[in-house]
Amino acid sequence: MVKILATDGLHQDGITLLEEAGYQVDIEKVDADALPAVLPGYDVVIVRSATKIRQELIDLCPNLKIIARAGVGLDNIDAEYARSKGITVMNTPAASSRSVAELVFGHIFSLSRNLHRAHREMPTSGHSNFKELKKQCSNGTQVFGRTLGIVGFGRIGQEVARIGVGLGMKVMPVDLVVNQADIGINVYNSGNVRLSVQLETYEWEEVLSSADFLTIHVPFHGGAPIIGEEHIAQMKDGAVLINTARGGAIDEKALLKGLNSGKLRGAALDVYENEPTPMQELLEHPNVSCSPHIGASTLEARANIGLELADKILAFFGDDK
Repeated sequence: MVKILATDGLHQDGITLLEEAGYQVDIEKVDADALPAVLPGYDVVIVRSATKIRQELIDLCPNLKIIARAGVGLDNIDAEYARSKGITVMNTPAASSRSVAELVFGHIFSLSRNLHRAHREMPTSGHSNFKELKKQCSNGTQVFGRTLGIVGFGRIGQEVARIGVGLGMKVMPVDLVVNQADIGINVYNSGNVRLSVQLETYEWEEVLSSADFLTIHVPFHGGAPIIGEEHIAQMKDGAVLINTARGGAIDEKALLKGLNSGKLRGAALDVYENEPTPMQELLEHPNVSCSPHIGASTLEARANIGLELADKILAFFGDDK
């Protein structure tokens, strides 16, 4: 029997598929210090971002055949080392794309209409300072006609583009590999009509200097930030930076400097350099819209992740139960 440990949990739809195939699925949380004693008894381990699977732990698990990441990134797994030991490493790049893209626009709307500020201040001073808050929050802007720069035109970047096009934004993607993509838009209230929309990518410098909103959707595994002080200097005055990809993809000190100087109108952050203890100055900044790393955390995304992982695990083992 194939034994699977989903130490960070797994949606019930995925569990059901695996159990119907005769696999044992254990979903209890195992603390990091207990994993060396527990994991050697399993064929598969499924983790999210919380649990790290490093070389030392891999060496203790000769029976391990699959390390599965219920999400997109693999930065918490020594993936290349695992593969060198004959272990398959898999993730779910397609399952949460829409959820991340929708969060991007949640932040865009929040910053455009000063909702982030209203949400913070209305409960504490709305009853006594209503007129002043109204005045301060009444300089919002519409997103229609604004330019949306997308750094990384893979699955998530294309989902962001679909929403941006639907909102009437000028969408400018940039990517090192993808030159163009058909981001077909489904119009569900018109008999499931699909509109074909071809988008070509732009040069990096043009996107930097043109974007009203610049959102990042590329892998980041450390090293120099994708957006540093020199890049912020090239951006349009009053632009907004958005990071729902990986902490460190934006130089947070440079970001704070850009916000304080007024070069940037705002920033939207779902990921941070020092999770789970982000920079307090950014969290408290009046022009920052924050969320606690929830890009893929919707009910729909969790179900899709569970089903995608289950399908991949079943395909790996075939009829070998």
